[in-house]
Amino acid sequence: MDFTLDTGNTAWMLASASLVLLMTPALAFFYGGMVRGKSVLNMMMMSFGALGVVGIVYVLWGYSMSFGSDVGGIFGNPFDWFGLEGLKDADGILAGSGVPALVGVGFQATFAIITVALISGAIADRTKFSTWLVFTAIWVTLSYFPLAHMVWGGGFLSGSEDGLAAKLFGTTDGAATVAPIDFAGGTVVHINAGVAGLVLALIIGKRKGFGKEPMRPHNLPFVMLGAALLWFGWFGFNAGSAGASNELAGLAWVNTTVATCAAMLGWLVTEKIRDGHPTSLGAASGVVAGLVAITPAAGALSPVGSIFLGAIAGVLCALAVGLKYKLGYDDSLDVVGVHLVGGFVGTVLIGLFSTGTGLFYGGGVKQLVVQFLVALFAVVFSGIITAVVGLALKAFMGWRVTEEAEVGGVDLALHSETAYETLGAGSRVVTEVK
Repeated sequence: MDFTLDTGNTAWMLASASLVLLMTPALAFFYGGMVRGKSVLNMMMMSFGALGVVGIVYVLWGYSMSFGSDVGGIFGNPFDWFGLEGLKDADGILAGSGVPALVGVGFQATFAIITVALISGAIADRTKFSTWLVFTAIWVTLSYFPLAHMVWGGGFLSGSEDGLAAKLFGTTDGAATVAPIDFAGGTVVHINAGVAGLVLALIIGKRKGFGKEPMRPHNLPFVMLGAALLWFGWFGFNAGSAGASNELAGLAWVNTTVATCAAMLGWLVTEKIRDGHPTSLGAASGVVAGLVAITPAAGALSPVGSIFLGAIAGVLCALAVGLKYKLGYDDSLDVVGVHLVGGFVGTVLIGLFSTGTGLFYGGGVKQLVVQFLVALFAVVFSGIITAVVGLALKAFMGWRVTEEAEVGGVDLALHSETAYETLGAGSRVVTEVK
């Protein structure tokens, strides 16, 4: 394949990759504000730790496992481009847009990073940092890279002639007649992370005092700042997934905006009816719910369809975050309610709202069936892999900090630091005051 550089598309993809990379520190602020003050640094460190580990792993074997030659429809050959050795521009997943392969690597690496970081919110306040870093390297290898290959790399959940959709409804010209749609990661990123968060929350167990004492966000301005930065970075996430600076990128940009606006309003209305007050935490959470739901659908819907999708996601996610109290699992920062539910809703409702193949646009039920089964497969796959990895690490390393560390604060116990020092926090502060 010949490769002709397109500088405009390349510049857009470099900018998009940088925007998506910003999302991980933004998530650190979002999650950091939601935990108690004695855990904020550890919460932020879990995002930064994921960035450090996955950034290296992705270059070594992650890109090759995601987009290398197919192995059984499940993952790419990790040795095709191990360490990016031998990778040529013509091999890049964005080569048809005139974007160098290395730019595609950078863009995709940021997706892997943020996916792992999302999981950390489900296990806040009680997790060993060392175990988290080991989990990060193993889980991204066994769950994220294979699912990325299955959906985007020509594997079992793609539109390939050997994929799930082709087996259901046949092929046309060597590809699935009804191809699955996941524009920017409803399954690969959000369902994957949401299921992993749920499984780890069950394995690790509840925080001490969960359901009995208040565990309110300690810094709501941090939460809103994080949500704002996530929204900003998400334009790289969704509009960048067009692979070029073109009309599709513009559609994804507009759809991302209006779906997020609608989800925020939907969440606030739900709060007003249920609790009597719309809250800043609800607004920030609604923003994220809308961003999550539109992620798989950003290139397939009209702006009006995106408004409906966002509003539905905002309401359903607002209701879903309360399930942890009814069902008794401690998903600390609502990863399940926002990312699993939002990702599932966004993925499945493409089957209704897609302007090309959706039920509401005369496309019949086939797209809806494909979307539902792909989402369900992602739930099962991520659940099994996470359970195996999580239980193995529980046996060999342990997940929980000591009760003393949890009560006193994991910041001081694990990092020998506190975010908000007082005279009683340590002798170093007293010395400085003197």
